[in-house]
Amino acid sequence: MQHNEPSAQPGVRPEPRPAQKPERNPLSKVRLSNAIYPVLIGLGVVGYMLYRDFNPEIFADITFSWHTVFWLVMAVVFIFGRDIGYIIRIRVLSGGKLNWLQAFRVIMLWEFTSAITPSAVGGTSVALLYVHKEGISVGRSSAIVMLTSFLDEVYFIVMFPLLVLIVGPDSLFDITASSGLVVRSLVTFAVIGYFAKLAWVCLLSYGLFVNPRGLRRLIASIFRIRPLRRWYRGAVRTGSDIVLSSYEIRRYRFGFWFKAGASTFLSWSSRYLVANALIMAFFAVSDQFLLFARQLVMWIMMLIMPTPGGSGFAEYIFTTYCADLISVPAALQLGAATLIAVLWRLVTYYPYLVFGAILFPRWIKRHFAKGTPR
Repeated sequence: MQHNEPSAQPGVRPEPRPAQKPERNPLSKVRLSNAIYPVLIGLGVVGYMLYRDFNPEIFADITFSWHTVFWLVMAVVFIFGRDIGYIIRIRVLSGGKLNWLQAFRVIMLWEFTSAITPSAVGGTSVALLYVHKEGISVGRSSAIVMLTSFLDEVYFIVMFPLLVLIVGPDSLFDITASSGLVVRSLVTFAVIGYFAKLAWVCLLSYGLFVNPRGLRRLIASIFRIRPLRRWYRGAVRTGSDIVLSSYEIRRYRFGFWFKAGASTFLSWSSRYLVANALIMAFFAVSDQFLLFARQLVMWIMMLIMPTPGGSGFAEYIFTTYCADLISVPAALQLGAATLIAVLWRLVTYYPYLVFGAILFPRWIKRHFAKGTPR
């Protein structure tokens, strides 16, 4: 890696970065063979749900018409909106230094990594390397990845209470008996997760905009505690990234924040609207805002899942948590929800496995030679 540090502020001595392992280590767990596991898990769960809940009678009410075509087209539009929002945002965060092709490549690799790693890990751990290898300095790459996380969390922090006000807490958290204790406990976790995200945003804001060095020292002190010492190196590296990022971020003006925020809103809102469009293509939705809000809650739930990309869990939770919003007879709701869950994952998850399988080997060959950094 080219270690191009950001220019230090006058009179401020840059924080030394902790010793790092060889550059290829962040990619040690990213292998094409890992894509097999989420596929097998997803197919297994879907197969079981279809066996348990699917009822052929749901096809009796499905008719293909211009209405169906319109909503399928809208689903495709929202799929593109999700990725276009990400691509626009990373170009904004890079100050235009990433061209459209580079931005597309980084986003596809990032999504691929997220798809084959547990939801709690995601693709962020190697995202800095993806960005840096496209010609962005270490400091700017740290700022891009840190701001990406920050903007994503701000979206949740703002949208969650707004949607609760619109749909009402009773509707959002009204879990029927058929959903079981598992879903109820996960909804409770989603509420706890929201406040954890809020605390992280406040802490990150303090580090990025007020006192980055103070936050770095606090993180280092916390992870010197014996039970947390095993994560000390990674925690200190995160603190150093915050310090590097703060040098970059303090130069940004209102126009930057507006474009970055708008592209974040476009991407995440489009992500959730895909399911709305798919249901509307074949059935009807009793409450569009409530379906949208429940998907946001689902995304927080998926953060604890150990399966790659939340595979298996995403299909299950969508079927049990959103079935009552599909306007079909109650006896057919689980079957209809299972059908939509299959389509939803086919168009929002598996394409990234395909793109990643194509791009990742070429990217490794381009940037690494014989397993060592160029």
